[in-house]
Parts: sequence; C-alpha cells; structure tokens
Amino acid sequence: MPPWPADASYTHFIGETVLTKTEKEQIKIWVENNCPRGDSLLEPKTPIYYTGSYFGKPDLVIRAQKSYSIKGNGTDAFLIMKFPYQIEKDTIIDFVEFVPNQRKLIHHVNGHLISYDNNRKFNYLSGESIHEDTKAQLLDVYSQMHIPYTDKLQPQFPTLTPNVVYYLPGYIPPSYPKEIGGYKFKKNGAFLLNNIHYGPSNTGLSDSSYINVFYRKSPIKRPVIEKQLGTFGISKIEPEFIIPPNQVKTFRTQTTLSQAISLLSVNPHMHLIGKTFWAFAIKQNGDTIPLIKINKWDFRWQYYYTYKHPVKLDKGTTIFVYGTFDNTNKNSNNPFSPPQTITQGNGVESMKTTEEMFQFIFTYVPYKEGDELINLER
Repeated sequence: MPPWPADASYTHFIGETVLTKTEKEQIKIWVENNCPRGDSLLEPKTPIYYTGSYFGKPDLVIRAQKSYSIKGNGTDAFLIMKFPYQIEKDTIIDFVEFVPNQRKLIHHVNGHLISYDNNRKFNYLSGESIHEDTKAQLLDVYSQMHIPYTDKLQPQFPTLTPNVVYYLPGYIPPSYPKEIGGYKFKKNGAFLLNNIHYGPSNTGLSDSSYINVFYRKSPIKRPVIEKQLGTFGISKIEPEFIIPPNQVKTFRTQTTLSQAISLLSVNPHMHLIGKTFWAFAIKQNGDTIPLIKINKWDFRWQYYYTYKHPVKLDKGTTIFVYGTFDNTNKNSNNPFSPPQTITQGNGVESMKTTEEMFQFIFTYVPYKEGDELINLER
C-alpha cells in the first residue's frame, strides 16, 4: 500500500491509507505464521483495473505528437509541450489526469487548457510540439509552436484556462461532486504544458506521457479557484528562503482571507531536504483550524489532499504555514555531500530537484451556506 504522509491524528482526508494498531498487529501475526491463506470462500473478487488510469477508462486520451528523448547527461530538463486535440463538439470536462511514462524522472507538470474559437483561423495542430528552451522569449516560442491565431498581422492568443493539468510524484487529481468544478472544453484546443520538469538521468530514455480527459454531464455551477502561498505565490517567505549548510531551519508564510471560502484540497510542496510541514488557520476570534501536518516529509509522495467535507474559513481568517528543512549530512536525501547553501534560485532554475521550494497550494470555492455538509468523496 502507498504511504500516507499526513498525520491522521491531526486532520482527516479522503482516501487515507493508514493502518490501525490492530491491523498492524494482525499483519505481524500473519507474517510470523508464514502468511497462511484464509477462507477462500470469503475472498473478495479480484478487482478489474483500467491500465493507464487511476480513475478507470477515460473519455478521451490525448497523446504527444512525438516522444521526448531524455538525455543521459545527469542534468535536469525543463520543457514546454503542446498536446493538441480535436473532438466533434464542445463539451464539459470534469478533470484531467496526466499519466507519466517515465514516472521516476518526471518531477512536476503545470499545464493550461487552450480553447480556440471555431470561427477563427488557426494551425495549432502543426508547429513544434516540444520546446526545450523555456528561457527564450515566450512569444517567439509560442509562435514556433503555432499557438496564436493566424488571421491577424499581430499574434492574438486563444482563451487560456490556467492550471488544468497538474502532476507531482504520488499525485492523484482531485475529483469533486457534480456541483463543484468542471471546465468548458471546446472542440478545438490543446493542453499547453508550460512547464514539465524531468529530473536528472544518467541513461538515455524516451518518454511518451499522455493526458486522460474525463467528461461530465452536469453544467458548471461552482468553478474551483486555486491559490499558492510561498515560492512563486501570493505570500512572502520569512525569514529569507536561504538554507545554510549544516543547519536545520524553519520558515513560515501566511495570508489573510478577504472573503469566506470553502476549502476543498491542499497540496504541500517541498523538495529533497524538506523535513516537516505544518499548516493551520486562525480565526479572528482566536480559534485554530487544523489544515495539515506532515511529520516526516517524503519527496517521493506528494498528494493533493482532499477533505471529506469542505472546510469553512471565514473572512479575516489567517492561514499559517511552517516548513522545516534539514540541510545537514545526517539527512540521507541531501543532494550535496558535503552540504551546500540551498535556495529557491530564480525562475525555471529554482525548480531543479537540487534547489528547494516551500509552497502551500490550496483549492476552494467561495463559501455558501451548507457547504460543510457536502460530501467530497466520489
């Protein structure tokens, strides 16, 4: 079973893979007795899984126009990728699932949905589908990838819906009940992975990752909003995010809400030397609302944690986030020996596996009375 990094005694989420003390004792006794088979008449039926998806058979699979050759030079690679598609008619999608081919190497993916006006001229199915230089002028890159419309002298861009595609190690996209979420899905469009990060490899490999799309029949009622604290986010990290060698150091970030929200999911994010992560909210009357606590950070497992019911956070509530980083030689995950000063760098370079990040990403909808009773489990 996969590990469950979140402290289940602090906050509960959907899909917790946590064993009770009694269950652990039962497994221990079973192993000590050479794993005997139980009553075969009581055995559950073997589950049927759809290969290539956590959620079952998708409505649409979008594959890259060509595979990407990973160089075995031991360095990180940052790319922009375009996954164009065409379908018969406009529809609505529930969520998308990025399926990594080279699961051990893909560190993260951030991507947007591009929607084209059917009455405009465009050639988005042609052009480059992979661009390796994310430091280049983006307007030039997007033009080479044939993303803008082509019926005007000046480049004009189609509608872009941000952060529809997302991936981290261990990540499973949240899927909400029919009254929450959803995206308009035009018959002509593309997914633009504005940043896909491959970790270093010493062996040359080929990657053919793809995107699963799941439709929904119900109309969009309450679009989900995403915010990000910390690195590249809306809030400052204090003290300055520099982790000196041979030190264990704690940082914080915070934000005060300007409106009441119904919190749906949270996603803590750090890199290799992350040690602990803790987020909570404090109401104006001083009451504390626990959000998530990870007592032993594991870079290999980074979930989008979804609450069983939306968590109401009133206007004026402050979200506090604390992250501790272990930059000593006692940390077996430290990428440097001896330890070196580690920061978040700048721009794309800050996303290197050997650099660090301190982020708290959360999704929500504006609060409506009765949200606390919505069952988010599907």
